[in-house]
Amino acid sequence: MGLRWTDVLDIAIELDETHPEVDPLTVNFVDLRNWVIALDDFDDDPGKSGEKVLEAIQMHWIEEKE
Repeated sequence: MGLRWTDVLDIAIELDETHPEVDPLTVNFVDLRNWVIALDDFDDDPGKSGEKVLEAIQMHWIEEKE
């Protein structure tokens, strides 16, 4: 079973591994959404993302960087 929008921590970890050179504070939500959808393990409806979910992913990604 792949990643779903509710797997915010796992998505953040995957993004950190996929884009280690990126500061998550500099990523806008449009790019963030596109990067999540592009993850190999992502398996959810792209239309189900929202600002709160993207914000949660970004916050977890920031924590992963620390």
